Amino acid sequence: MANQSSKLNCSHNCSLDNMDYAEDYFDYPVNVFPIPILTGITVTCTLLALIGISGNAMTILVVLKFKGMRTTTNFYLSSMAFSDLFIFVCMPLDLYRIWQYRPWNFGTLLCKLFQFVSESCTYSTILNITALSVERYFAICFPLKAKVVITKGRVKGLIFSLWSVAFVSAGPIFVLVGVEHMNGTDPLLTNECKATEYAVKSGLLNIMVWVSSIFFFLPVFCLSILYSLIGRKLWQRKKESLRPSISSRERNNKQTVKML
Repeated sequence: MANQSSKLNCSHNCSLDNMDYAEDYFDYPVNVFPIPILTGITVTCTLLALIGISGNAMTILVVLKFKGMRTTTNFYLSSMAFSDLFIFVCMPLDLYRIWQYRPWNFGTLLCKLFQFVSESCTYSTILNITALSVERYFAICFPLKAKVVITKGRVKGLIFSLWSVAFVSAGPIFVLVGVEHMNGTDPLLTNECKATEYAVKSGLLNIMVWVSSIFFFLPVFCLSILYSLIGRKLWQRKKESLRPSISSRERNNKQTVKML
């Protein structure tokens, strides 16, 4: 009898603890920031989205419509405009999560898809900026070679490859992200679009963080080197362009002195 009563007391206390934990979970705010800050963020992001969508759409349309604008540089700019356009299109879902990250009412597929689109478009923009910087480096430092190597067809193929790398790199998002809820709670009230428990425990989330870090720091390192070399080349050209003018000025001065 004593053992049975102790078991009953234990189960009763455990159930009470679970109820208290669930109540604390429900009492936790569903948004991250206070309402005034959320309002400011929403207004700012809405204005940026309107400007960004219209500006990037116009960039793509201009390059598509006018043949004279179809240069290799503009191909990269159009690719970046395309990725930025999708990021702005996904912005309402980001704002929704800021206002109310629990419950998530749009299903698992949309949760995974919008995270994948945001991640892959970010990777694509970074890769396109890096490729454009490499092209500018060759065009400035090796102009004759650049005219032969950098062609429209090759740039189109490179952009396609960059998007493929971005999609493959962001592919693990479909495994890492999903809709989950706390055990013992109502899914309709506690569903969240977040990194899954499997992703956290397996270490895949940490690997994805490292991949994202590489996509940031490696291009920054490359851009720093490339633009340093470009700046050095432009500085050398400036010095070389000043030398003839100085020598001609000296000759003119000598002739003037002789005439006098």
